[in-house]
Amino acid sequence: MADSAALDPRYQQLWQSALSDLQGRISRANYETWLRSTTLLGVENGVATVAAPNAFAVDQLRLKFDDEIVAALSAIANRRLTVEYVVGGQGPASAARAPKPKTRPTPPASRATKPDDPAPRPESHQMTLTADARPGLNPGYTFDTFVVGPSNRLAHAASMAVGDKPAQAFNPLFIYGGVGLGKTHLMHAVGHRAIDQRPETSVLYVSSEKFTNDLIKSIMGQRTDEFRDRYRSADILMIDDIQFIAGKEATQEEFFHTFNDLFQSGRQIIVSSDRPPKAIPTLAERLRSRFEGGLIVDVQPPDIETRTAILSRKGQSLGVHVPNDVLEYVARKVQSNIRELEGALNKIIALAQLFNAPIRMDIASQALNDAALEARRAQITPERVLAEVMKHYKATLADLRGRGRSKEVVLPRQVAMYVLREETGSSLVEIGALLGGRDHSTVMHGIGKIEHEIETNTALRQQVSTIREALYG
Repeated sequence: MADSAALDPRYQQLWQSALSDLQGRISRANYETWLRSTTLLGVENGVATVAAPNAFAVDQLRLKFDDEIVAALSAIANRRLTVEYVVGGQGPASAARAPKPKTRPTPPASRATKPDDPAPRPESHQMTLTADARPGLNPGYTFDTFVVGPSNRLAHAASMAVGDKPAQAFNPLFIYGGVGLGKTHLMHAVGHRAIDQRPETSVLYVSSEKFTNDLIKSIMGQRTDEFRDRYRSADILMIDDIQFIAGKEATQEEFFHTFNDLFQSGRQIIVSSDRPPKAIPTLAERLRSRFEGGLIVDVQPPDIETRTAILSRKGQSLGVHVPNDVLEYVARKVQSNIRELEGALNKIIALAQLFNAPIRMDIASQALNDAALEARRAQITPERVLAEVMKHYKATLADLRGRGRSKEVVLPRQVAMYVLREETGSSLVEIGALLGGRDHSTVMHGIGKIEHEIETNTALRQQVSTIREALYG
């Protein structure tokens, strides 16, 4: 296969769409380790050729993730594909000939390792950044590419302030919110901004899983001093998904002392989580207290205007014209998070390029007709919807079917009407019958009220999103 195939925008877009899908199929750690640095070289005679950085990565993709990769590519291409894995831009045969590395590449002195250590994870999980080398920061995750709206304005402003004045503005900075809403984007943007303004700034960004694994390896290898030197020498330490250290006593102990050392020496700490500190179970009280001593900001699901702006900017960054009706269609169809929003647009663009056709509504509709999603939706019954609504709002079936008019009862009842209509396709008459024999005009009013408020009320949008996630979980 020609090397130029790797530059074909059709394959790049197809692979980006597949990667977006794969992020939802495998853990973040596996995605960052094995998939982020891969490339789709081409598709020929039903065979997709995927390139990885080295022979070890090729083996891991083939042995551990082939089913997921095949499923993602086949779903987007709308036909069954098989996958060949190669090293770099070589042909498939060369992958088998490529020698397996027997030792790790020689690391920097500060991270000396034994020759028989396991193969390395990509540097994206652990790095000290300089002005000229930022291997661990996504170059696309800057403040310039972050779309600001009512749902994230405070988090954006706080992050910019920290990037301008690390350890002086808000320390620690705790960012929380659901999956795919931009927390990681903001953290990377802080790193970029700090280095842009002070090239000597050292930034260390890791996931909480990486922090835990590094600690375990350092203890087993009797290299705890190296571990502490690495984590306590950064000017800005950023740890993603901090909620996963809850219940891990040794990790919490080490992080507590790392936190204190950095804080007392005037270094910046930024952490992210899917929930606020007080809602993280089994988190040590002293850590909770440290987090609450800084600034806590949340990122909510974006409203429709912000979703449309995100899609528009994504299209512009890819050099693709996306008609306004398609932008609005995707923005209304995908309401949960930004990652799924951009993934949906990637699917549409990839399908249009494979068909060599302009982006149109029929292409968008076909691209988003996810068979797996529809299969899960088919399992959603009206009874399940009512059960999830009652669970979320701590309401009873009598509340939903009764005639009570208090806000505590009316809101879950109207949300139930809305979700029933959206996820089960039940008619207005059927929904009315389920909810105490209400007439169709009452149901229509309730659905309309939620449809209107969900676009401006971030709290309500989050509540509905949580119920939907539970239904599809």
